[in-house]
Order: sequence, then structure tokens, then C-alpha cells
Amino acid sequence: MRRAGLAALLALLPALLLGCAGPPAPDIARPDQPEAATGTTAREAVLARRQAIATAHPLATDAGWRMLREGGTAVDAAIAAQLVLTLVEPQSSGIGGGAFLLHWDGRRLDAWDGRETAPAAADERLFLDAQGRPLPFRDAVVGGLSVGTPGVMRLLEATHRAHGRLPWARLFEPAIALAEDGFPVSPRLHALLKADAYLRLDPAAAAYFYHPNGEPHPVGHRLRNPALAAVLRTLARDGAKAFYRGPIASSIVAKVRSHPARPGRLSEADLAAYQPRRRDALCSEWRTWRLCGFPPPSSGHLAVAQILGLLEHAAPTGSPLLAGRPTPAFLHTYTEASRLAFADRAQYVADPDFAAPPAGTWRSLLAPAYLAERARLIGERAMERALPGRPDGQPSAWAPQPDAPEHGTSHLSVIDREGRAVALTTTIEDAFGARQLVDGGTGLPGGFLLNNQLTDFAFVPTDAEGRPVANRVEPGKRPRSSMSPTLVFDRNSGELVLNVGSPGGALIIHYTAKALLGTLAWGLDAQQALDLPNFGTTGGPLLLEEDRFPSATLETLRQRGHTVREAPMTSGAQALQRHPRGWLGGADPRREGAVRGD
Repeated sequence: MRRAGLAALLALLPALLLGCAGPPAPDIARPDQPEAATGTTAREAVLARRQAIATAHPLATDAGWRMLREGGTAVDAAIAAQLVLTLVEPQSSGIGGGAFLLHWDGRRLDAWDGRETAPAAADERLFLDAQGRPLPFRDAVVGGLSVGTPGVMRLLEATHRAHGRLPWARLFEPAIALAEDGFPVSPRLHALLKADAYLRLDPAAAAYFYHPNGEPHPVGHRLRNPALAAVLRTLARDGAKAFYRGPIASSIVAKVRSHPARPGRLSEADLAAYQPRRRDALCSEWRTWRLCGFPPPSSGHLAVAQILGLLEHAAPTGSPLLAGRPTPAFLHTYTEASRLAFADRAQYVADPDFAAPPAGTWRSLLAPAYLAERARLIGERAMERALPGRPDGQPSAWAPQPDAPEHGTSHLSVIDREGRAVALTTTIEDAFGARQLVDGGTGLPGGFLLNNQLTDFAFVPTDAEGRPVANRVEPGKRPRSSMSPTLVFDRNSGELVLNVGSPGGALIIHYTAKALLGTLAWGLDAQQALDLPNFGTTGGPLLLEEDRFPSATLETLRQRGHTVREAPMTSGAQALQRHPRGWLGGADPRREGAVRGD
């Protein structure tokens, strides 16, 4: 990156991020949310004529934007942005995690799977104690036991070979410059560091993120990361193989296996063997659109498409919005549709290399006749319990997976001047992952955080009858995900009309569905759709975004049998929407995202 341009951006960034801070004392007391709420900032849609990028942080957006301005492809921009996110948004994603990437080149649509894998030494009892009881969630997360083989670097290299244009090393320059020169700690990062009770327990992370007195670096502090700069220089020079073999790989394995309380089972052989998968995108028709998303091991597109399809069969009469908020009638039907979709998700969805789809195809869960049959279960009152369906008419051999926490993520959307598109959702799972900072064998301060992705597997491998859970831990298996990078096409013209996705754990499904409904069904622009209040359920209570719905709405839903709970619901969606004059970009007001384009 040109140092003059970097210096100018860094000089402006503290003021920009302080404008994103929202209330001075953020609400960080909800541990069940993927990442704590840190306020909202009103945003306006950004109109771009030819190309645009939307990411979760202004510095990542700027890095990707520079690649686009230099003639790079959407993949080039996405790689540069992801590398910067490793540095500036360490709570959400990074090279120690995994990702799903949808790519459209104007003719072909590919789903690139960079999901982490379970170590070869893992087994289905990984998260059970000596008495066969599941570990408490936090005990399982923090340490080495939860770390899966990271997939991001292999994914980025594979997509660059297929679709990149700029030199590989050029894509690393913005992140290297920021790591060396430092970046201002944002209000959101500061608040999450202050709230986290576990990151300080790792000596390397404590030394990097915190003062000796245990307080996180203040907002605006210039945080330098020499270890990450050195790692990125090695990867820029030698390619992804340097991550999966040699000193970087050895340092990852040593960190995982040496944890004093929860040592993990990751090996150097696991890293050396890792490969991303190039899968067929999963597409479904809805109204006049063709919705395309990720197939299993993601449950995202299946659940989103099921919910939207069920709504077509059971939609209430009247407008779904009143005074800019979803109505009680819509919320009731949406919630019931969601319960049905999440019941199927818990029953069937897992790594397709280990769990066959019902009726031989995942599309059986989206068949119009099946959805029409399921929609008949939606009535005037909330259902006591949603059971999975039987797409093939036969009882399943699988046991349903109990509901479990799923946590942090990041999303970015890119469209380049030639119409190529990337929707990339990327994660280290929980906020700050396994709370293990690795210096890559450099011996320098800083580094990158490792994922806790294995906690996305079912902790208990079988039910009381001995039936296996499809998403149980198995060697080499990829855990089920909710990540939902989505590209939408006009069914008649084939034209790309929307590029969208969000972080948010299992609630990603609802944040993505809301964006699709807002833009495609309710006539809102991308920013207006992301601004809408959040709502959804994973099968339990109906969650409504805190302080966004009138009390009358909550009372009406309770009268219809719903257990309603208000929560922050900190989505972080990014969206690029076709506009008569180009592309209209939106960034979620609940986080620090930014859109740039020309």
C-alpha cells in the first residue's frame, strides 16, 4: 500500500470509528449473542457506477477498494480485505479460521469451501468428560481442544489461482503495512476486549491486546502486530504452503497441544493434508428470483430457502410492515416457518462426505410439494414443538442435534468492473475464537488467533436410543455451519441483482432472510433492508431486537403462544444491490462496516 495514502487514512480513522461508537457505555452483558452490541450508527446507501466492496471494517474496505482501482478482480479485492480483517477485526475472522466463498464470473457459479476440519485424532467423544457428560460450552471453547484445521489460506490461494489477476504478493501489502505501522483500536474492538473474560488467560494475547494491569488498549491506540507482519510476508513470498508446513504450522500445533487445561489433537499432518473443496452452489427459485447459496456443510441456504418457501404457502394477509417494522401477523408466520426449517436443519444437515441427504438430494428439503406439506403445520397458535419432516416419506436414521451456541463471523461482498462477484463469509467461530494467539514461530509480539470451530459439532454424538447425530465429531469432518453468503439472480434475464451475507452465528439465517425479504419482496433498498429490526428463532424463544418493537407487538405474539425475548441481535450484514445507475451498497448500522465504489 502507498504509505502516504495509508497515513492519511489512519489519521482520519479514529474520528470515523468514534462516529460508529454509538452509546458511550455499550451493552455487553448478553453472553448468548455471537458478539456483544456496541451501539449503532446511521448509514446512507452508497451508489457506485461500476464496482464496489462492502466489508466489516473501513480499513478492510479500503484495502479491497485499492485492489479494484488497480484493475484487480473481485477475488483480489476479497483476499486483500480478508487479510486486513485478520488484523483489525480479530474477534470475528482471520487466517486462523475458515470461510465459505461464492464466486460468479458471469457464466459459472462456484462455491469454495474453506471450512475447518476435525483432526485425524478426533473422535465423537471429543467434548465429553470422563463420565460421558458434555463439557460446559466455555470449557470446550477456550484452549486447544476446539481448534480445527484452518482453511482460509488454502481457500484464498485456490480462488486466486482460478480468478485472481493482480500478483499474489500485492494483495498482502495493505495488511503488512497496517500490521507494521499500526492501526487505531476501534470502539467495538475495545469494548469486546474489555468484556471478554478468557482472552487475558493466554499470555501471548494478554501481552498484545492488554496493558499489564489487564485493561485493553484504549480507543485510538495504535496497535502494531510485528508477528503477523512477518507471517504475512512469508505467505506473500512462499504461498499458502508456508502456512501448512514449516515453522508456522509447527507453531500452531505446539500452541494447540500445549494448552495446560484443554490440549487439542491437531497435528502437523492435519495441516499438511488440508485442501479446500470446490462445490456446486445450491440454488432455488423464489418468486421471480434465483437464490444461490452454500450447500452443506452449511445449513444457511437450505434454511433461508425453506423459510422463504414456507412463507409463500402460509403468508398472512395484509402488509408485512407497519411503521417500518414487521407486523405481529408476519412475525408469527415467519417464526413458525423458522421452527420447521430449524427442525430439519437439526435432523439432517452435516458434512455431505459423512451424512447423505434425505431422499438422495439436499433439494428434497426445498421441493415445492414438501414445503407445501410442511406449511400446513402453521396455524394461528405457536406450535409447541416443531418436528423434522420426511422428504422421502421414511423415518430418518439420524437423531436430531440439540440446539447449541454458534458465534462470531464476518462477511464481505465485492463486485468488480467486469461484473464478477464474491460473497465471502469468514469466521473463527466464537468472539476471539479459542483465545489462542499464535506468533507463527516468529518470536515477535502479536500474531493471529486460532478458531474454536470444532464446537460447531454436536457435543453428544447419539441420542438416548443410540441413534447417531449427523453432525457429530468424526476425523476429517467439517462441522455444520450457518454461514449464508448469497447471490441472487433474475430468473428471466439471468442478471445478478444482489450480493449479501451476514455474521451472527445461527442467526445469520435470519439476518440473510431479512435482507432478502426487504430488498426483493418489500421494495426497500439495500441500506433500508439492513436497517430493519432483527427477529428470528433457532427453535426456542422468538428473539426480537431490543428496543426496536412496540410493546403491543410483543403482547400480541405472547397471546398467540410465543415465548418472546428481546436481545441486542448484533448482525453485521453487507449488501450490494443492482441499481439502474450501477450498484447500491449497504452496511449494517450495528457494526463498523463500510462501502466504497466508483
